[in-house]
Amino acid sequence: MVDLLVFIPACFVLNLAFGPNNLLSVTYGAQQGVGFAVAAGTARLAAFAVMIALSALGLGALLSVSAVAFTILKVVGALYLLYLGVRLLIGRSRVDDPAGAEPQTLRGALRSEGLIALGNPKAILIFAAFFPQFVDVGHYWLSYLILATVFLILEVAAILCYAVIGRLAGTFAATRLHWLRRASGAGMITFGGLLLLAKNPAPA
Repeated sequence: MVDLLVFIPACFVLNLAFGPNNLLSVTYGAQQGVGFAVAAGTARLAAFAVMIALSALGLGALLSVSAVAFTILKVVGALYLLYLGVRLLIGRSRVDDPAGAEPQTLRGALRSEGLIALGNPKAILIFAAFFPQFVDVGHYWLSYLILATVFLILEVAAILCYAVIGRLAGTFAATRLHWLRRASGAGMITFGGLLLLAKNPAPA
């Protein structure tokens, strides 16, 4: 069966890797609290669950060799990140809001988390390339289910970690949260640019 002693630490490194979704957790944690950030993160978990299922069905491997599919996902994901980044940078501040922005609604936060997760083709490529190394062919679906469950649990832990970091930053620098907002916007634009520059996987 699955070698969890190897999978768990290796997987958690991937969960903790700083990317646009974890940047959102920091931002939401700072602006609206840990609970809000974790609630918003459930959309990311749902997106990842779908992507893991697609990898299990073999579509992840197909995506890894399809330049057209990869490019479409890459461009859509990058443009959405750029859009979010610009919104964060040019959003007008309010005097009664120390974060310097209109509070994000949970519905909007869920949409952002889900679309960013789905719009990053690297995620499904990770599921297609990383997960199979731990799959027991004799118990294929059971092992994939175990891997998916462990990954999603660790992703919750990562969301919580980044949300707490954001909340602590907000607590100790409440009057400077507009700078965190601008830094988040710049980060989103950076991630969007990097995604646009990402090379398509070479066909096998």
